Amino acid sequence: MTALDTTRPVAKRDVKTRDRNLTRLQARQNSELARAEFASTLNALEDKLNVPKQLSRATARLKERVQRFTDEQPGVALGVAIGVAAAVGATVWLVVRAIVDDE
Repeated sequence: MTALDTTRPVAKRDVKTRDRNLTRLQARQNSELARAEFASTLNALEDKLNVPKQLSRATARLKERVQRFTDEQPGVALGVAIGVAAAVGATVWLVVRAIVDDE
């Protein structure tokens, strides 16, 4: 053997130890990967089942859609607002009238 020759015969025991360590490393990597996937699944479930968070997101989306609609078609939005106000007013008037008539 020369000084530049770094290869040496590998003992059977060294191969077994290396393979065992390699499988331990693979097992550790697999368990870390499984933990990460499990954590992401739990986070997704928590996000889906969190009703207040879902309601706030839906409200934000609705506000954005209404804002975009009023920006694009202000006349139609004004007409819708007047129609809704008239419907609410008529409903309140009918309820009050029914209560007053019963007395």
